Amino acid sequence: MPNFDFVRRTLPALHADCVRAESYLTSDPRAACFYARRAAEGLVSYLYDVLALPLPYRDDLAAKISDSGFQAKVPHGITTKLTTIRKVSNTAVHDGRLIRADVALAVLRELFTVAVWTSYHHSPHPETVPLQAHFDPALAAKAAPLSRAEVAQLAAQLQAQDVAHARELALRDEELAAKDAELAQLRVRIAAAQASAAPDTRDYDEAGAREFIDLLLHESGWPLGQARDREYPVTGMPNAEGHGYADYVLWGADGLPLAVIEAKRTAKSPQVGQQQAKLYADCLEREFGRRPVIFFSNGYEHWLWDDAGGYPPREVQGFYTRDELELLIQRRTTRTPLASASVNTGIAGRPYQVRAIKAVADAFDRKQRGALLAMATGSGKTRTTIALVDLLQRANWAKRVLFLADRTALVRQAVNTFKDQLPGSTTVNLVDEKATDGRVYVSTYPTMMNLIDDVDGDGVRRFGPGHFDLIVIDEAHRSVYAKYGAIFEYFDALLVGLTATPKDEVDHNTYRLFHLEDGVPTDAYPLDEAVEQGYLVPPKGLAVGTRFLRSGIAYADLSEAEKDDWDALDWGESGPPDEVGAEELNRFLFNEDTADLVLQTLMTHGRRVAGGDRVGKTIIFAKNQRHAEFVQQRFDLAYPEYAGAFARVITHATPYAQSLIDDFGALDKAPHIAISVDMLDTGIDVPEVVNLVFFKAVRTTSKFWQMIGRGTRLCPDLYGPGRDKTDFLVLDFCGNLEYFGQDLPGAETSLSKPLSQRLFEARLGLILALGDSAVSSGSAGASSGSTNETSGSAGASSSSANATSGSANATSGSANGWASPTLAEPDEADRDSAEVRRATAATLHEIVAGMNLDNFVVRPHRAAVERFRVPDAWARLSPSDSEALLGLSGLPSSVRDDDEDAKRFDLLLLHRQLAQLDGDATLAERLREAVQAIAASLLGRTAIPSVAAQAVLLEAVGGDEWWVDVTVAMLEAARRKLRGLVRFIEKTRRNPVYTDFADTLGDSVEVALPGVTPGTDFERFRAKAEAYLLEHLDNLALQRLRRNKQLTPGDLAELEQLLVASGGQQADLAWADSKTGGLGIFVRELVGLDRGAAAEAFERYLDHTRFTAEQIRFVNLIVDELTRNGVMEPRRLFESPYTDHAPTGPDYVFPDAEVTVIVDTLRSIRKHALPGEVA
Repeated sequence: MPNFDFVRRTLPALHADCVRAESYLTSDPRAACFYARRAAEGLVSYLYDVLALPLPYRDDLAAKISDSGFQAKVPHGITTKLTTIRKVSNTAVHDGRLIRADVALAVLRELFTVAVWTSYHHSPHPETVPLQAHFDPALAAKAAPLSRAEVAQLAAQLQAQDVAHARELALRDEELAAKDAELAQLRVRIAAAQASAAPDTRDYDEAGAREFIDLLLHESGWPLGQARDREYPVTGMPNAEGHGYADYVLWGADGLPLAVIEAKRTAKSPQVGQQQAKLYADCLEREFGRRPVIFFSNGYEHWLWDDAGGYPPREVQGFYTRDELELLIQRRTTRTPLASASVNTGIAGRPYQVRAIKAVADAFDRKQRGALLAMATGSGKTRTTIALVDLLQRANWAKRVLFLADRTALVRQAVNTFKDQLPGSTTVNLVDEKATDGRVYVSTYPTMMNLIDDVDGDGVRRFGPGHFDLIVIDEAHRSVYAKYGAIFEYFDALLVGLTATPKDEVDHNTYRLFHLEDGVPTDAYPLDEAVEQGYLVPPKGLAVGTRFLRSGIAYADLSEAEKDDWDALDWGESGPPDEVGAEELNRFLFNEDTADLVLQTLMTHGRRVAGGDRVGKTIIFAKNQRHAEFVQQRFDLAYPEYAGAFARVITHATPYAQSLIDDFGALDKAPHIAISVDMLDTGIDVPEVVNLVFFKAVRTTSKFWQMIGRGTRLCPDLYGPGRDKTDFLVLDFCGNLEYFGQDLPGAETSLSKPLSQRLFEARLGLILALGDSAVSSGSAGASSGSTNETSGSAGASSSSANATSGSANATSGSANGWASPTLAEPDEADRDSAEVRRATAATLHEIVAGMNLDNFVVRPHRAAVERFRVPDAWARLSPSDSEALLGLSGLPSSVRDDDEDAKRFDLLLLHRQLAQLDGDATLAERLREAVQAIAASLLGRTAIPSVAAQAVLLEAVGGDEWWVDVTVAMLEAARRKLRGLVRFIEKTRRNPVYTDFADTLGDSVEVALPGVTPGTDFERFRAKAEAYLLEHLDNLALQRLRRNKQLTPGDLAELEQLLVASGGQQADLAWADSKTGGLGIFVRELVGLDRGAAAEAFERYLDHTRFTAEQIRFVNLIVDELTRNGVMEPRRLFESPYTDHAPTGPDYVFPDAEVTVIVDTLRSIRKHALPGEVA
């Protein structure tokens, strides 16, 4: 009996193709694959019919299998098998390649498995399905195939039939109705059969994790075509039989084992297989005399253990190629200790460079795999890196190196330096060159992200996880690893980071990337040390500023003539404003006198060369392209004698910018002033630069120091023979020196997440906030395809992350008093909550279902993606579920929403829903006003039919009455109806405005830059302490402090340790103690009071049966302030925002006795933050 005999009854339309595929298995594997694909196409079409799934945008097999609706209904293991059939069969049908018999057999096995699953779960005759049977090649050999001529004739016939079928589709409308009726009857029969069928006992994941392991091995060039590759027998195992079977053994060209892989089922931790894999390695080592590298995997997580090389197990993203494994094993004996290797001082010979290289070498010798060098800009980080690469290559630690930079110009610069200093190692520019045969590869981050997924014609990855031995990250900071961290996770390589940011300002997460303690890089060479040793020159800061650049331009401050000019300007649709702030200056308003004053200051006070006849090489940092062009125009008007060549705009938008950079780098060649936006901020080395003009505000620490670094390089004989460059001038017109002179933390620590990620997180927060009460009152699982809204994202606020503790009721209290929820129809409210939760979960489910598991960014999260592709997984979410889902929030998905205006409106409404559920009245009111403003804007666009259709709702949302008892469900309904209309709101456009109002220079103040003149700053300590404490909120002492428990002396000692760990000195702690009245109060001010604890302290005043809405609102304001600030002085009760609602303070709404209780409660909360004995 043929293998597919059961299909004759369960899926009769597919039987012929299945039987033909089977019959050709031994005689013509290509034909077998041809018919297997036809059978798979028919099977997928059948499933679309019986599951009533809408067809995807493309009606082909690949689109149908990858469609999120299909994948939501069909288990991932089945869709993977269908994909395998499709890919292999495509090769058979289209490429004309010879198909091996074992490949065709694998395809037939996959077809058999999917036929069994489909027949058992979606046919009227599940009782005929051989659940425990497996495809038997012996049965296939007995089948009688068609001749080759018959196959060719049949293929042509089928193709002709397909063409004819396509022509007839338009004429078959009447048949579709009959087909629908037939399908309806079939579904009824299937449902009846499934109701009486026994449980499915077949293991569709019969090889556990091996399916995915096979795929990864194939991508690494392992065909697994020999019997010894799988289930290799070993002897000497410590079990009763004394033998075992290694799941996979990877063999070298010499016939010896290179690696052993232990595969565990996907439901198990891969660590379960670690010891078993070690024992297999022991057996193989005894048999062959060489110890293989150990891998253990569950299909989702893969671990490499090179115990013979002295390394502990580490997680990897795949498997090494044969060449990579042979090199890894060879290095066990040929690699020399780095401590005994000499540094090539011809490449990097300065003492601090040698010290840095030795520090990295020492870290690698001690089996650390990451190192971070904090070196001042201009100290030779690239040459230090090249000397390190040279050392590692000579000591046989590294064969291939990847150097990553963030701009194409820096890639070219690095390539040229590598070629010049390391000519024996072929350097490849991956941005421009197609060749892959090299020793040093230089690339931008986006280019490398795209190249990782490249495969050749045989499906082998161009760059596997083991391709590089060393990765160098140029200017390692948070914005790099936040966007491109997947690169460092994918490649199993030693990692070296380079940064010019002072070590105390390097982000905590940067240190964590390299597994280092905060503030302790592998080696540091700060600017002040470099200046002291004579390797760099120091900056001299001159803060100038003008009245307009400091304070903006206010109409009221202009002269009468200037006011007339102001009114006559073309301001665009918004009309003339009352003022233009300093931040807006040079964004759209360009004032001629301001630019002239800046240029006059430069030409008067700037460092000069050529015997004082010419201002030295200068970079002017402009705000944007239009600003840069405006500055050049003003310079050319003020100094026409230079014929337009002295000052030039050099930006990414400048044609032939590199030729201008080359000219700028020549001492006596124009241009001498480069006006740049971002292009010259980092990485451009022109030692002749002696003036830096900050004509824009900078608030990112790493960028500020990179910009300062443009002037730090030495330049001998700059001012004439024997007259070297000794410093450079920083002319600051925008408050940068003042800002960084206080050593404040830069803006990079609050790197904004993409909008789609923030929306995902906010939706997750809403699901958690609605909680189980919503689930219990209705179906809360994610039904497939239930919404047309696609991913947008929204960062879950801190309240979202802990939203399970918030109110799960969908109704809100009064907008005025935040009274108790309306209880008139609790059942209806609960049903509304359940529906909001269900729809939100469905949206997130659709996004997750659209994540491509072949994408290397998604692969590390495979287990979570597969789990949450199942709709039922969304019914109840545990804390571990929410953590796993947060890990998916930033992953790419095929489900996209390109309407950014709609997504921003979604985010606004989601935050309003969360504020309501969390009881945050202040935030809710602010967000309500934003929503009302949008509604008011849309009411001005009712000439558009779709807007007019929602006029009634817009009127309601724009007014106040709708918000009095607004519910989460009402907000959700409004969001759905209005999100698509937001794009019709006219964007406020401002024309560029050019003015000539009289500006004035401020006093020039010399400023000492931090890092050159060290000092202590308490505000910097406060900022660092806050960031550190917020990352350690799980500390017991912090929890007691936030929950308003009495602080003990032991708690205080613990808090002191935390402050020291954050970087504080004893002087800082003494300042904090005296400034706030106690360290406990200082810490409480930084971390705030838990909202629940604050509400509990004022619990009696939140009783709606005893106090009015006005009184409750007043107390809620107190709770809000305590949550933010931790403590509150009683005098605050007589200031805004309290007096905004109670003009004379608390006595306006409370009797004197209650005011006394409130004041005593505030003092009690403060007292609990001071050390005492626990009652």
